[in-house]
Amino acid sequence: MRRRPIALLLLIGLLLAGGCQGPAATDSAAAPPDSKDVRKPPMSNVRVRVIDADGRLTGPIETPRLVLNDTQWHERLTHEQFRITRGKDTERAFCGGLLANKESGMYVCVCCNLPLFESASKFESGTGWPSFFQPAASENIREESDLSGGRIRTEILCRRCDAHLGHVFDDGPPPTGRRYCLNSDAMRFVPTDQLALLAEVSNQAQAVFAGGCFWCVEAVFRQLDGVLDVTSGYAGGTPNTADYETVSTGRTGHAESVRIVYDPRRISFETLLNVHFATHDPTSRDRQGNDVGPQYRSAIFYADEREKKIAEAAIARLNESKIFHQPVVTTLEPLVGFYPAEAKHQNYVACHLDQSYIREVAIPKVEKTRAKFKELIKPSAGK
Repeated sequence: MRRRPIALLLLIGLLLAGGCQGPAATDSAAAPPDSKDVRKPPMSNVRVRVIDADGRLTGPIETPRLVLNDTQWHERLTHEQFRITRGKDTERAFCGGLLANKESGMYVCVCCNLPLFESASKFESGTGWPSFFQPAASENIREESDLSGGRIRTEILCRRCDAHLGHVFDDGPPPTGRRYCLNSDAMRFVPTDQLALLAEVSNQAQAVFAGGCFWCVEAVFRQLDGVLDVTSGYAGGTPNTADYETVSTGRTGHAESVRIVYDPRRISFETLLNVHFATHDPTSRDRQGNDVGPQYRSAIFYADEREKKIAEAAIARLNESKIFHQPVVTTLEPLVGFYPAEAKHQNYVACHLDQSYIREVAIPKVEKTRAKFKELIKPSAGK
């Protein structure tokens, strides 16, 4: 096949910039050591409280978990922040930068900005670590038994990103009698008059789609304005079968899928659906081109009834309009869990522009999206 111009390949590489998670390799290559493939909790929504535009805590809302690999966390965090939050380590007593802080405001997760503790609940415990008698919102903290070091303790973690925060003990002051013992490097302090700025960070939603090879689907959505992150992975099966080799057998119930984190103020779920239906064949059952098997099925994994109804309406419109010569066979399946794929599969197109499959299948999908949805492409993509 004729090779595409180098300038176009470079443009696509810039468009899909997000960092290659490993060296160019075949599917049988091992993931690089700094992006180890540790099985994560199911990727689905969590119910937490965030900050609204007025700087106040909202009622519980649905928001996607934040799951990144080690390479991505290293890009976001300092060495100490990574060591503590992702490595479950502890900073030295009386050395944390937030220990003596007495300003009025909110302590948020350093990894994902989820509100954790208000300054009003902070007290001097004498232990050498920032201490609080209650969280800002109980929904935002997850507790787990910790048997490390030959001791029995209760670990506290961020509900949204599973960052290790510290431990909780039953020797705190009234009214709760609890002492939440935190690492300074697991938190960021936001003064009261700046809390409204967190509303921008918290305004995110997710969509999980399947439409053939996840490399191609991920590449399509990475270029859309309002899309904040795209992760390739598996949905529809169980955690113990969520790996590339097993899913490729076609017997796991999983489909190669992508999780799209987006800003609903800039791009809607309906628009994402329109792009998805226009960039794969939703009338082909259990296959896309030469990729054959139920793992390549066309599917929408809905997180709630609202998404399900929007998807049902979109499919009905497509069938009524006769845009396709055959009925749409896209399945609508409840999102039970999303499991990120191995690191080497993330942002695969940008990292493997010379592979024939990428040139012949993925890049044409990217080009089709740019031509058909010019108004949706990120402004920086064409510069």
